[in-house]
Amino acid sequence: MRRLALTAIGRDRPGIVAAASRVLLAHRANVEDSQMTILRGHFTMMLVVSVPEEADVGTLRDDLDDVRAQLDLEAVLLSPLAEVDPGSEPAPTHIVTVYGADHPGILHAATATLAERDVDITGLTTKLAGEGGEGPPLYALMMEIAPPPGADAAELESALGRVGEEQGVEVSLRPLDTEAL
Repeated sequence: MRRLALTAIGRDRPGIVAAASRVLLAHRANVEDSQMTILRGHFTMMLVVSVPEEADVGTLRDDLDDVRAQLDLEAVLLSPLAEVDPGSEPAPTHIVTVYGADHPGILHAATATLAERDVDITGLTTKLAGEGGEGPPLYALMMEIAPPPGADAAELESALGRVGEEQGVEVSLRPLDTEAL
């Protein structure tokens, strides 16, 4: 089996997943992993699919492009994926939350601090709230992270605290409740 990444984005409407999965099924593709959400009125999906070795990826790509045209989607991309050991995926152990007045640079400051410490981000979500009200909208960021073995949680918390001070936002780091997963 070969693995492919399928990414699509377009104005939200019913039927996007049904149309894409119909094409995948016709090509005997199996959806192994996926993330789908609505961002600012646009439906986005990322899928990892497996296809038989004999599958015609060019025809699959063409059929998915037909879906893009029929549903007036902005983009549908299909790309081969390099094989990796699923057991090597980092397991998240902590949650970082950031909350405060929105402005450019918050996401970069927080993620750069994590990258400098070889912390892997396993999940990330951002939202704006309070747009159109008085003052700037509020920015909320939540990240599941996997620090490297032996990482000093106190040092990481201190570094993230400095990000909060520099960016004028509240930042917290807490252990992930693995029993809730």
